[in-house]
Formats: sequence, structure tokens, C-alpha cells
Amino acid sequence: MGVIPPSAFLPAPCSTCHRMQMMPNDDDPRLRLRLFFAGGAMIGPGKADLLAAIRDTGSISAAGRAMSMSYKRAWSLVDEMNGAFREPLVDSARGGARGGGASLTETGLAVLTHYRALEAKSREAGTGEIAAIASLLRDTSDET
Repeated sequence: MGVIPPSAFLPAPCSTCHRMQMMPNDDDPRLRLRLFFAGGAMIGPGKADLLAAIRDTGSISAAGRAMSMSYKRAWSLVDEMNGAFREPLVDSARGGARGGGASLTETGLAVLTHYRALEAKSREAGTGEIAAIASLLRDTSDET
């Protein structure tokens, strides 16, 4: 089993929260990394995907829609992340006649970049163990 390249990931609904998340488009095992910090702060694949969507769309609302998430939920997560770090991760401007928008701050881009690098390193470092665990699974190819 090799490392899954980023290009092999497609938007897919999460099986527990039904939000759109970047998931492998095949049957390879997936490693999902969630970091818990003192004081209750945490970042995982959902928040990282939200940051990436804000970076790509320039909008909290559009990012939320892309992930099948309400604006209220997306804003709540942004507010939570902004409050957890020394510097805000997302800078936003209210809408109006000229429209609003949102962008990642330098800190936001750094957090996203470091998180994605940690994901990639974890996948690479865990390849052997993931394959060993997968080899112990029962065969379900004949089941419907």
C-alpha cells in the first residue's frame, strides 16, 4: 500500500456528520488525524477542510455550502478557531452593497499548511502499520 496522493481525494459525505470532506475515492484505508490541545482547543480534518474551503472560495458562506454545512455552523467553527489561537485564522468582512468576504490570515495559512504536512507525514509513517491492520480484516468482498 502506497501513500495516497492529494489528487486522489474527492469531496464525499462524512459517515457520521454528513458534511462534505475530502476522502479517498477508492477502498484504501484512511487515516484521519485530530489534534487535541490543552484548554480544549482542537483541529481535525473538518476544520482543516473548512479553512481550505475558505481559502479557495474567499467566503465563509460558500465554504460552508461546499461542505453541506450551514453558515451558522461554519461561522461557529471559525469563531472557535479564531479564539483558540494567539492570532485569528480567518479574517472576514461583513457583506453589504460591496459584498463581504473572508480569507485566511498568515496564521491561518500556517496552521493549515502544518496540519496538512502532519497528515501527509502520518500517512507515510503509518503505511506499514495500516497495511498490517488491513491484512487482519475479514474478507467482505463476497458480502452484499
